[in-house]
Amino acid sequence: MRANRQPFITTSPTAVRNLGILAHVDAGKTTITERILFATGAIHKRGEVHHGTTVTDFDAQERDRGITIFAAAVSCAWGGHRVNLIDTPGHVDFSDEVERSLRVLDGAVAVFDAVAGVEPQSETVWRQADRHGVPRIAFVNKLDRAGADLDTAVASIRARLGVVPLVVQLPIGAEDSFSGVVDLLRMRSLNWRADADTYQEGTVPEALLEEAARRRRLLEETVAELHADALEEFCSASALTERTLVRALRELTLRGDGVVVLCGSAYRNRGIEPLLDAVLAYLPSPADMPAVRGLAADGAEQERAPDPAEPFTALAFKVTATATGRLTYLRVYAGTLRKGATVLDAATGRTERVGRILRVQADRHEEREEAVAGDIVAVIGLKAARAGTTLCVPGAPLVLEPPSVAEPVVSVAVEARRNIDTGRLSAALARLAEEDPSLVVRSDPESGQTVLSGMGELHLEVAVEKIRSGHGVEVVVGRPQVSYRETVVRGVRGLVHRHVKQDGGAGQFAHVVLDVEPLEEPCFEFRSTVVGGRVPQEYARAVEAGCRDALAEGPLGGFPVTGLRVTLTDGATHSKDSSEMAFRAAGRFGLREALRLSTMELLEPLVEVTVTVPEDGVGGVLGDLAARRGRVSGSTAEAGTAVITAAVPLAELFGYASRLRGRTQGRGTFTTRPAGLAPVPASVAGALPAR
Repeated sequence: MRANRQPFITTSPTAVRNLGILAHVDAGKTTITERILFATGAIHKRGEVHHGTTVTDFDAQERDRGITIFAAAVSCAWGGHRVNLIDTPGHVDFSDEVERSLRVLDGAVAVFDAVAGVEPQSETVWRQADRHGVPRIAFVNKLDRAGADLDTAVASIRARLGVVPLVVQLPIGAEDSFSGVVDLLRMRSLNWRADADTYQEGTVPEALLEEAARRRRLLEETVAELHADALEEFCSASALTERTLVRALRELTLRGDGVVVLCGSAYRNRGIEPLLDAVLAYLPSPADMPAVRGLAADGAEQERAPDPAEPFTALAFKVTATATGRLTYLRVYAGTLRKGATVLDAATGRTERVGRILRVQADRHEEREEAVAGDIVAVIGLKAARAGTTLCVPGAPLVLEPPSVAEPVVSVAVEARRNIDTGRLSAALARLAEEDPSLVVRSDPESGQTVLSGMGELHLEVAVEKIRSGHGVEVVVGRPQVSYRETVVRGVRGLVHRHVKQDGGAGQFAHVVLDVEPLEEPCFEFRSTVVGGRVPQEYARAVEAGCRDALAEGPLGGFPVTGLRVTLTDGATHSKDSSEMAFRAAGRFGLREALRLSTMELLEPLVEVTVTVPEDGVGGVLGDLAARRGRVSGSTAEAGTAVITAAVPLAELFGYASRLRGRTQGRGTFTTRPAGLAPVPASVAGALPAR
């Protein structure tokens, strides 16, 4: 095996790989990251998740809970390349961390459990990567476990994800006897001894020669079907060379037409070096990515190539507060950033100075003089930048599309246990919301309570514990509340609203005619069909802004309104008294009146629950799900266990973990993922308190 452990500093985007590790919780992402750091020489002792000694799970809560909560960035060198790696959370409550990471990554390694195959959150993060167009390779982990089977896991990848798996390895041994893999491209064996850190290369075991040849042929045929040049060679020579296969696999990966599949056992340190080689061979460098697009100061779309000589352009995707200062994580898309440089917040026009540039190694940092196109670094000195902020050289502003932020679904009321801590609690909440945009803090206008909203119970638990341990504030937390929505079932047409106000001086006049109709999607659309200039364009935009104001509180219970289209069909203006402010007020009050006249319906968030229980506990679990208004959509049995899938209202899942443990003597587990919105039954809606 070649020596790949070496210090390395690159200024070329072609020698960089920015990738994330994506998977369901407990599939082995953090262990793989730890083994990558060990294989590349970035660390000299392997840590373990169950011991709380891994590099990327450095937060106290991560170590206590044994799961990844915060996306952690690390950097290492392999084969003459710089690998910037982000270990992402696998729990559904922290999917927004995954979303922000995928926004700045060029490629990803999707990890699958060799026993469970594609699990619910595996599918969720895969779809997130699809939306961002991130090329992926797959790693089937835990082949040393009882019941592990590569072919079954690959079949679930094909069926659940709808992709073409391109398997390039064959396991040597199974379960406890798993010792290595056959490399189907070079037709060689890679064997790991229990007492060795690296593999030994050898010939294919005689017992596997026939199977390896069959799988190599299947790989060639599949690649030839998907790749034109490979098909031409296959037709002329009836086979594909290793060089052709590697080139075709890379191009298929970049196009998303196929997914290269490798396998191993990260816990036993088997399969990591070939995985790193595959990252370099198949995943893109920043130079392979298209030029980033954004809006210039004049509103025109511009491009910036991933070139250090281009004007500096970067996107902030994460902000954290540490003992060394406020860290702002950047993906540099173009240009060069030097220590002490002045950068521009392209959206606000504010300039700030970069004090220090850091290469991040989880909670450790290495200071650098500059960062170039393709780098992922952290900087100290920025006071106002938030996740989603575009930073540019002052002379060439460009606004990039920020990462999307999911709407929170669960809320709790929080207050300081002692009155003297009220100010500290407000500061702590503000910092939490700054670091995690999926956490929303608001004040309830009726009760005066401070309400913290997030993506789930665990998300809010982690946030509250961070306030207690990180800021030293004891807080009292109310019972979680679900974020309900209101929607239009039957709208109104031709609603006329006149906004007239005269109290001395210039008055306010706005006349609007609105149509309101339902939409199937949970969103809001606005359009104007006014002709003849009866309502100028700037006033139409003000009407839209007013309508959006009205969506904050619906007529049923004061919940946000979604799933409707508003059309401005007519209107009138006054030569002196009409203004944008008047038309915004007309839009707000007019839509409120229209919603009161419409037939409305209350919506609640659903989650897809996947419960794994012993077969003797199935009856009790099914009965409990039915009592929670759950609709079972599937049930499979295998090796003494049953896997039940059901759609359950989020409001009914509070406290489900302890109830499931009680019904199954601690042997049952469950996972969840968002499943959209559904109407609330009338019997339930009548008992809900107003917002």
